[in-house]
Amino acid sequence: MALNISNAINAYASAARPTTPGLDAGANAATNAQPAQDFAGLVKNAAQSSIDTMKTGERMSMMAIAGQADLTEVVTAVSAAEVTLQTVMAVRDKVITAYNEIMRMPI
Repeated sequence: MALNISNAINAYASAARPTTPGLDAGANAATNAQPAQDFAGLVKNAAQSSIDTMKTGERMSMMAIAGQADLTEVVTAVSAAEVTLQTVMAVRDKVITAYNEIMRMPI
Protein backbone atom coordinates (compact mmCIF):
# COMPACT_ATOMS: atom_id res chain seq x y z
CA MET A 1 0.00 0.00 0.00
CA ALA A 2 1.49 3.32 -1.07
CA LEU A 3 1.56 6.25 1.29
CA ASN A 4 0.13 9.45 -0.11
CA ILE A 5 2.48 12.14 1.16
CA SER A 6 0.10 15.03 0.44
CA ASN A 7 -2.62 13.41 2.56
CA ALA A 8 -0.14 12.92 5.39
CA ILE A 9 0.97 16.55 5.18
CA ASN A 10 -2.62 17.81 5.12
CA ALA A 11 -3.50 15.64 8.13
CA TYR A 12 -0.49 16.96 10.03
CA ALA A 13 -1.31 20.56 9.11
CA SER A 14 -4.91 20.23 10.26
CA ALA A 15 -3.82 18.63 13.53
CA ALA A 16 -1.23 21.35 14.14
CA ARG A 17 -3.68 24.24 13.64
CA PRO A 18 -4.25 26.29 16.78
CA THR A 19 -7.65 25.78 18.36
CA THR A 20 -7.53 28.82 20.62
CA PRO A 21 -10.66 30.95 20.21
CA GLY A 22 -10.00 34.19 18.38
CA LEU A 23 -6.83 33.15 16.56
CA ASP A 24 -8.45 31.85 13.40
CA ALA A 25 -12.19 31.60 13.91
CA GLY A 26 -12.91 30.36 10.39
CA ALA A 27 -10.51 27.44 10.62
CA ASN A 28 -11.62 26.66 14.16
CA ALA A 29 -15.25 26.44 13.13
CA ALA A 30 -14.39 23.94 10.42
CA THR A 31 -11.95 21.98 12.58
CA ASN A 32 -14.18 21.86 15.65
CA ALA A 33 -17.36 20.66 13.98
CA GLN A 34 -18.07 18.34 16.90
CA PRO A 35 -18.06 19.80 20.41
CA ALA A 36 -15.15 18.84 22.62
CA GLN A 37 -15.98 16.59 25.52
CA ASP A 38 -15.40 18.11 28.95
CA PHE A 39 -13.60 16.34 31.79
CA ALA A 40 -16.82 15.49 33.62
CA GLY A 41 -18.20 13.80 30.51
CA LEU A 42 -14.98 11.87 30.07
CA VAL A 43 -15.11 10.62 33.66
CA LYS A 44 -18.81 9.77 33.33
CA ASN A 45 -18.21 7.75 30.15
CA ALA A 46 -15.26 5.91 31.72
CA ALA A 47 -17.33 5.09 34.81
CA GLN A 48 -20.25 3.88 32.70
CA SER A 49 -17.92 1.73 30.61
CA SER A 50 -16.46 0.22 33.79
CA ILE A 51 -19.91 -0.52 35.15
CA ASP A 52 -20.95 -2.15 31.88
CA THR A 53 -17.84 -4.35 31.90
CA MET A 54 -18.51 -5.43 35.48
CA LYS A 55 -22.15 -6.21 34.69
CA THR A 56 -21.10 -8.27 31.67
CA GLY A 57 -18.72 -10.28 33.85
CA GLU A 58 -21.46 -10.89 36.41
CA ARG A 59 -23.98 -11.86 33.73
CA MET A 60 -21.55 -14.30 32.12
CA SER A 61 -20.78 -15.83 35.53
CA MET A 62 -24.49 -16.37 36.16
CA MET A 63 -24.90 -17.92 32.74
CA ALA A 64 -21.96 -20.25 33.45
CA ILE A 65 -23.56 -21.34 36.72
CA ALA A 66 -26.75 -22.12 34.82
CA GLY A 67 -24.74 -23.98 32.15
CA GLN A 68 -25.73 -21.59 29.38
CA ALA A 69 -22.40 -20.01 28.49
CA ASP A 70 -19.19 -21.06 26.79
CA LEU A 71 -16.30 -21.34 29.25
CA THR A 72 -14.01 -19.24 27.04
CA GLU A 73 -16.50 -16.36 26.98
CA VAL A 74 -16.94 -16.57 30.75
CA VAL A 75 -13.20 -16.48 31.41
CA THR A 76 -12.75 -13.56 29.01
CA ALA A 77 -15.58 -11.55 30.58
CA VAL A 78 -14.43 -12.23 34.14
CA SER A 79 -10.83 -11.33 33.24
CA ALA A 80 -11.99 -8.08 31.66
CA ALA A 81 -14.03 -7.30 34.78
CA GLU A 82 -11.01 -8.01 36.99
CA VAL A 83 -8.74 -5.74 34.96
CA THR A 84 -11.40 -3.02 35.00
CA LEU A 85 -11.74 -3.27 38.78
CA GLN A 86 -7.97 -3.04 39.23
CA THR A 87 -7.86 0.01 36.95
CA VAL A 88 -10.69 1.73 38.82
CA MET A 89 -8.97 1.06 42.15
CA ALA A 90 -5.66 2.45 40.83
CA VAL A 91 -7.35 5.61 39.56
CA ARG A 92 -9.18 6.01 42.88
CA ASP A 93 -5.90 5.71 44.77
CA LYS A 94 -4.27 8.34 42.55
CA VAL A 95 -7.20 10.72 43.02
CA ILE A 96 -7.03 10.31 46.80
CA THR A 97 -3.27 10.87 46.77
CA ALA A 98 -3.67 14.03 44.66
CA TYR A 99 -6.43 15.31 46.96
CA ASN A 100 -4.24 14.75 50.04
CA GLU A 101 -1.35 16.59 48.39
CA ILE A 102 -3.60 19.53 47.54
CA MET A 103 -4.89 19.67 51.11
CA ARG A 104 -1.30 19.83 52.44
CA MET A 105 -0.42 22.82 50.26
CA PRO A 106 -0.01 26.08 52.14
CA ILE A 107 -2.46 28.80 51.25
